[in-house]
Amino acid sequence: MFYAFGFARVVVVMGDLYFVDPDPLPGQEGAERGVRLEVRLVEPGELKGSIYSARPIVVDRPVWRVDLLEAVASLPGSLDRAHHHPVFRGWEPGSRSFVEGLSARPLDWVGARLSDLDALLEQTGMAANDVGTGDAEALRQTVPEIMDVLERLLDRVKAGQLALASGDEELASARIGWL
Repeated sequence: MFYAFGFARVVVVMGDLYFVDPDPLPGQEGAERGVRLEVRLVEPGELKGSIYSARPIVVDRPVWRVDLLEAVASLPGSLDRAHHHPVFRGWEPGSRSFVEGLSARPLDWVGARLSDLDALLEQTGMAANDVGTGDAEALRQTVPEIMDVLERLLDRVKAGQLALASGDEELASARIGWL
């Protein structure tokens, strides 16, 4: 499942994720499942036909990421591995940053970050003028809708409907999901 909320230059994308890292961090061994949400840049492409043709849209490089994950072996809904990546180096995320409140109140925590795009961009090394005029306000107004979708995705992961491994075989390495 994949959702996108696009603005002039910023897009918020999210989807379910099942992940097995063959080289895990200590204490984070085993499969993870949950929801990944990213703030990315978006680029409109040139029309490929008439003025009525569909416009290509490129969901481009990531700016910020939050992973609302839990160990598959954990109690569903625990979000015991929830973290965010405050900085990207190109397409590669920086280290996982575990913060208080993210596992216990993920919607409040994520909503607060998305409500202040200028501060989020500043933490990543970007400036507000690096994105579209009005993106911060448009995003702030859309946060309730984004949180509604995020909550529904988390509920479906908890219910065992999303973020699932493919097949019955044990996976040594896997990344199943759009993001």
